[in-house]
Amino acid sequence: MKNYAIYLLLALLFSACIDKNKDGVILNSEEKISTPTILPTKELVVPSFTITEANKLIALPLHCVEVEYPNKLGQTIANVSDLKPPQELHPTFYGCFDWHSAVHGYWSMVTLLKSFPDLEEAEKVRQLLKGNITAENIAQEVLYFEGKYSKSFERTYGWAWLLKLAETLNTWDDPMAQELAVILQPLTDVIVVKYLEFLPKLVYPIRVGEHTNTAFGLAFAYDYGISAGHLELKTLIEIRAMDFYANDSQCPIEWEPSGYDFLSPCLEEIDIMRRILDPISFKEWLHNFMPQLAKDDFSLAVGQVKDRTDGKLVHLDGLNFSRAWVLYGLANQYPEFGHLKRVANSHIAYSYPNLVGDSYEGGHWLGSFAIYALETFTDK
Repeated sequence: MKNYAIYLLLALLFSACIDKNKDGVILNSEEKISTPTILPTKELVVPSFTITEANKLIALPLHCVEVEYPNKLGQTIANVSDLKPPQELHPTFYGCFDWHSAVHGYWSMVTLLKSFPDLEEAEKVRQLLKGNITAENIAQEVLYFEGKYSKSFERTYGWAWLLKLAETLNTWDDPMAQELAVILQPLTDVIVVKYLEFLPKLVYPIRVGEHTNTAFGLAFAYDYGISAGHLELKTLIEIRAMDFYANDSQCPIEWEPSGYDFLSPCLEEIDIMRRILDPISFKEWLHNFMPQLAKDDFSLAVGQVKDRTDGKLVHLDGLNFSRAWVLYGLANQYPEFGHLKRVANSHIAYSYPNLVGDSYEGGHWLGSFAIYALETFTDK
């Protein structure tokens, strides 16, 4: 009996030393979950979209758009003759590790130069753009998309960024930009046709936090359709967005993020519906979809990154930037959601300081996300 009492006492002591999470799951000392916090607004240092920041950010695309290796081709080969170096397959968009990152690397350069003509590296950027976006190179990019096994290549993430690049060139009143837009147009047309062919066939939207997210692909394509006056593309996106999302309600944002997310499934859906619905309809839809956004004390914990040298884990920095641009865009269009800028600011403040000088795993693409978020913040 005496031994039993001793065993019972030891068991109780051992139990008291074990940590449990809120769901009662036992955690050892190396598995404790740390809950991310949102800093008070007064402690945040949120960068402005100024020439000072632009001179820092331009280093990121300049460092990668002509770096051929390492490279993830995402290629389906028909035979051995398809095994070619990245620059031969994609003479314009061969750098920055993969095709879509190269595309938005060019978008970054165009956007920074368009916004800040006195950029320190302005002449270098101009020479690079003119040297790599040529009629011959774009013809080869078009040829790749015409391959038997390339019909779904970069669908729809890379497609969306190509149209965002085209939109930015088309809307820039600069002789070089207008020339480049014309040169890019054959590839732009290919991407538009791909959207027109694919969207009617897509029965269900893809609700993930990575490249294939349907709402993200629709939002950027819709921007292009508006800016280019492409009524067929614009109308089709409106129809499909309503098909996919009109009846959605109570989006479970508390389930986000997943471990590799760089897009928020809930917020990306808001981003496309904000574009296509009139104000009354949108506010009714949003009240059903995420009513908590209307509360002044709404909060959303930032996505934490434990290892920025891991190409997948660093996705969460991208999530922080993309969440921010959705929240900024919503607050800009609807002032009653102005309190969401505080939440967006916390996301920018967490990830931005790690951007310049980061490892290549993040540096080859995150600059574009940061630029788009900062640009959206200043868009009135």
